[in-house]
Amino acid sequence: MDAATTLPIMAPASAEIFLAIAGLALLMVGVFRGEGGLKTLSWATIAALAVTAVLVVVKGGEALAFQGLFVTDAFAQYAKILILLGAGFSIVLSLGYLEREQAGRFEYPVLILFATLGMMLMVSAKDLIMLYMGLELQSLALYVVASIRRDTLKSTEAGLKYFVLGALSSGMLLYGCSMIYGFTGTTSFDGLADVLGAGQAPSTGLVVGLVFLVCGLAFKVSAVPFHMWTPDVYEGAPTPVTALFAVAPKVAAIALFLRVMIDPFGDLLASWQQVVVFVSLASMVVGALAAIMQSNIKRLMAYSSIGHMGYALVGLAAGTEAGVTGVMIYMATYIFMNIGTFAVILGMRRDGRLVENLSDLAGLSRTHPMMALALLIFMFSMAGIPPLAGFFGKWYVFMAALDAGLYGLAVVGVLASVIGAFYYLRIVKIMYFDEAQQPLDGAVAGDLRLILYGSAAVTVLFFLALSPIYDTAAAAAASLIGA
Repeated sequence: MDAATTLPIMAPASAEIFLAIAGLALLMVGVFRGEGGLKTLSWATIAALAVTAVLVVVKGGEALAFQGLFVTDAFAQYAKILILLGAGFSIVLSLGYLEREQAGRFEYPVLILFATLGMMLMVSAKDLIMLYMGLELQSLALYVVASIRRDTLKSTEAGLKYFVLGALSSGMLLYGCSMIYGFTGTTSFDGLADVLGAGQAPSTGLVVGLVFLVCGLAFKVSAVPFHMWTPDVYEGAPTPVTALFAVAPKVAAIALFLRVMIDPFGDLLASWQQVVVFVSLASMVVGALAAIMQSNIKRLMAYSSIGHMGYALVGLAAGTEAGVTGVMIYMATYIFMNIGTFAVILGMRRDGRLVENLSDLAGLSRTHPMMALALLIFMFSMAGIPPLAGFFGKWYVFMAALDAGLYGLAVVGVLASVIGAFYYLRIVKIMYFDEAQQPLDGAVAGDLRLILYGSAAVTVLFFLALSPIYDTAAAAAASLIGA
């Protein structure tokens, strides 16, 4: 095959190819410049992510690449933009942190770039082999990022726990893929859809393989009962890394979950719907109840993310176009709420060092009124209080569940939201009504303020852009359902 025929086949993956080349180039720059060029390398990585986002937007329409292993469509474009936003925001959050903590390593932004590349491959996977390659590229980079501070016990422990449990989940997913291949004779999503759409009842082995696949994917979104790694990794990893874990990989994993369940296995809805309903219910309940007892804000955010993944899976459980649309809107709101909250957490310093207990927020409204206001907005939004962004995400997924006849799931979701509102409102109470024993340090760094106030503005004004966001999410869902 000559270059003239190869280039058009690779063209749909132009964004991923550019990101891979940029990652290799930045890695070489980092090797020759050493630690001194970390800030320059970080901004160069952000620029590479921005160029990649432009390439994703420009490359419109649906197209296949690499002999059908890779697909680009409206669904993949939507998810990739959210992933690139989350990765870019997390690098910006880390700029000041790495300098202050003297933890700068040039590999850090490059690893995030390669993790982002893996996430983009995940959401464009059209084959079980491509799915696994993208998932492992993301995971291997994130294992290292979690333990990037080798001189601290917590960071090393977080990386080790994430690696061991991640390897277990990858094994389960791979075993499920092998069983699916064994009982269908293909790993292609289109091939699987053809086999499963023939009208024959699925074999027991195929259903078992599908359950293993769902278990592997549930780990990646930290859904119950595969959530055990999340609180420890969130608490132990450096805070900018935790911010990354909370946004971009969650979007990628949810998008992959949607594509795998709806595209090749859409005809087996009755077989996997009950499993997803259980995982969604358990995640919402555990996320709401376990967070009440937390005193560390990063652990609280871990259980909060478990609950939010449960809400997102409500839309998947519906198995309809409206459900996918709701999930896409939910993930758009989720990114800004979480990245803004972690900007506040990074601004919680006393005597120059980070503090993470909820009690450290006492009196924040008097010493840092704007930061307290921003955190209030994020907490109200996560609780689902209108007219903030979080309300609309929950509204659309719950309405999709009701339309699909999943009344019990929607009712439990609303009750879990009410319970979850308790610990969000407790943070507001601590900020505005408790007296500070010792106030936090003064001004917040400029990069944090940019993320903090920008995210707060998006969260408050989300309803003004609801119509175009809904139309874009609906187009993404239509491209997936019609795949």
